Amino acid sequence: MRRHATVTSLSWIPSEAVEGMTKLGFESGFTHYDAPPPDTVAGAEDVEALRAHDRFRFANRLDAWIEAEDGRITAYGYGAASGGVMGATTVQAGPARVTFQAFAMPEIRHEPEVGDGWVRFVQTTGGRTGLPAPRRVRRKPYVQFRAPLVWTTLALTLHADGREEWEVVGASPFPRHWIYGPDGKLAGKVGLADFRRWWRSAFGRHSPWGDEESPALVTAAETALERRLSTRIMQGAEAPMFRRLERGGVLVREGEEGDDLYLLLDGVLRVEAQGRRLAEIGPGALLGERAGLEGGRRTATLTAVTPCRVAVVQAGLLDRAELEAVSRGHRREEPS
Repeated sequence: MRRHATVTSLSWIPSEAVEGMTKLGFESGFTHYDAPPPDTVAGAEDVEALRAHDRFRFANRLDAWIEAEDGRITAYGYGAASGGVMGATTVQAGPARVTFQAFAMPEIRHEPEVGDGWVRFVQTTGGRTGLPAPRRVRRKPYVQFRAPLVWTTLALTLHADGREEWEVVGASPFPRHWIYGPDGKLAGKVGLADFRRWWRSAFGRHSPWGDEESPALVTAAETALERRLSTRIMQGAEAPMFRRLERGGVLVREGEEGDDLYLLLDGVLRVEAQGRRLAEIGPGALLGERAGLEGGRRTATLTAVTPCRVAVVQAGLLDRAELEAVSRGHRREEPS
């Protein structure tokens, strides 16, 4: 029996993700941020449709198959749909719109690793973003106009008993990477998009093409409700306040008074309650709703695992029914 599966990453630039002088190009309308990708990417046709509408910077589709008989794998291989898709960058210069096509680096497709009843496939795709960008270098001519490299390295393990497992082996520090599982649904996110580190170092040997990978910290995707509410928070009439946390910083402590809501824009937070580590949560998560439901006291401590950016809004932004719906969606403070 043949078994087939695909894992896909879409990489895009969210609002407020760019720092420094480069941000001026986005804020002035010269180039653009990206709208969040959809909740589901079911196949190659969906990826191509998103590319045609300039919805991502690049995609990595790891497509693989095995043939199994009586619990033994008899054949295996990468699928025809496996590979990378580079997007384009459209810029506005007065009334004119100019599109720069990105440059794809050679795909790195590892020889499948075969075990007892399983096969593991690993693939790296990526390249250079479409718009050339100047950066300083130590040798002549001291300015280089090549953009940094972007990539993801995905792994997919197929088992003879029908199980499927995916992982993100590594990824460029920027932009944001969303991961879609074999069912086509958004399943995970790389937790930290570090523009400064990417801008300064994602060149040459500091990439899979130079034999240096960048490990990725992946968190589970937030709920669909949280994604809808995050749009309301970021695009509402009243702009949120913003907080930054360094690694090890505490956003809230268990038992403290407070009912503000928090939207995690970037980074990873650890959830702890009653002295127990319960979860690690990533970008897009809506936090703090339990205090609004349970007397204005924090029910967990939230600590930054990585540097974090958080949007802060008043609890009144959501009514009680919405707070209850968010709380039902994740119940982070309940031990499993």
